[in-house]
Amino acid sequence: MTMPDIHFVASDAADAQSALAEMRTYYSDKGADAAKIIVALGGDGFMLQTLHKFLGSKKPIYGMNLGSVGFLMNEYRQEGLAERLAAAETAVVHPLRMKATNISGQIKEALAFNEVSLLRETRQAAKLRISVDERTRIEELICDGILISTPAGSTAYNLSAHGPILPIDAALLALTPISAFRPRRWHGALLPHRAHTRFEVLEPNKRPVSAVADDLEVRGVISVDVAEDRSVSMTMMFDAGHSLDERILAEQFID
Repeated sequence: MTMPDIHFVASDAADAQSALAEMRTYYSDKGADAAKIIVALGGDGFMLQTLHKFLGSKKPIYGMNLGSVGFLMNEYRQEGLAERLAAAETAVVHPLRMKATNISGQIKEALAFNEVSLLRETRQAAKLRISVDERTRIEELICDGILISTPAGSTAYNLSAHGPILPIDAALLALTPISAFRPRRWHGALLPHRAHTRFEVLEPNKRPVSAVADDLEVRGVISVDVAEDRSVSMTMMFDAGHSLDERILAEQFID
């Protein structure tokens, strides 16, 4: 079977770097510009980095797990890569766009394929006001933080914070509090993917909050606006029978 033009990238971890050297002895690396498919060697965090690195390239990403969890990755094997790529199933993912304003009035924008999270910076709980589509939904949430997750990211930090798992093609976002103190009984919400969510930090000097979009952090924020950006998309590739849809479904039946 003919191998498509591929380019390997790997995390800095020793195992990933060793695998990179091994794969390049088996297969030709056409380079980033000429490649039709990017093969990423590492863990889920490295997959997110790779999605950001090749944003706008329209090149699909096929990950091979050399990390801890590897939910977004395929099993690492040297042999049979051409056959695996030919049979692979695809998933198109759209990121969240975060616009964060800090206490100095600076505005920073970033994309997040997993989630945007707001987290307290000190020992004191954060106080947040939450609005959805310009309507205040919670006047004051006292918590360690809150996150808004894509379907692709719903099995990551969102799941650890007891948020819902979303099918990959669900037109929904998960809004999940992190250790909410008041209101105690609020466990989050499901939002339509087109929703615009605004978080306002009520006491930014006394109770500073940071905002994180995937791996980019903005500290000392006073407001954060989040909405899905459907104009941006990336394609991920998964081994036949192990699609992202199937992984998300299977995750809901794990004891």
